[in-house]
Amino acid sequence: MRALCLISSLGLMAASAVQPVMAEGISRDEILEQMKSMRPPDLVVLEKRDVGGEYTLGIFAIKRDPANPELRKFKLWQEYPDNLLIPSESVDCSVEEPVRVTRDKEALYIRKLNPGGPVRATAREDHLVWWAACHPELAGQDPGSLTDKARELGYSTLLIESQEVLRLPGG
Repeated sequence: MRALCLISSLGLMAASAVQPVMAEGISRDEILEQMKSMRPPDLVVLEKRDVGGEYTLGIFAIKRDPANPELRKFKLWQEYPDNLLIPSESVDCSVEEPVRVTRDKEALYIRKLNPGGPVRATAREDHLVWWAACHPELAGQDPGSLTDKARELGYSTLLIESQEVLRLPGG
């Protein structure tokens, strides 16, 4: 019995001696640098802003849909000060009904856009992503400054923006 207590005590002492080293492990700065070094080579940075640390929004792996040339599929790079998200999304680049489709754990969001029209602060990211996916040569430009370009490309700039939310099962 005494041997069992001694082994248990030694085990607890060893675990408590190792735990601080394991807790330190890799620093937050090292993790952030690793995230930055993992950026895909075709990543186009659309925006950087301060959110209590630097937030970077980028787009990569843009592909046209073979069945519908107006559709684009792509991946976003959402690099937060303490997290990295890489969602897959799509847009419809049609002149008649430009749309961004995005999702989270709870719902699918279908956002009808008005390229070249007024850009509300709440829809700025939608417009940045849509322009980058549909017209990559304009990626990262302020969407509020693209009115003339939108008209040149055939967009009316007078469409009504809206959002449809489709709840996912269990969300």
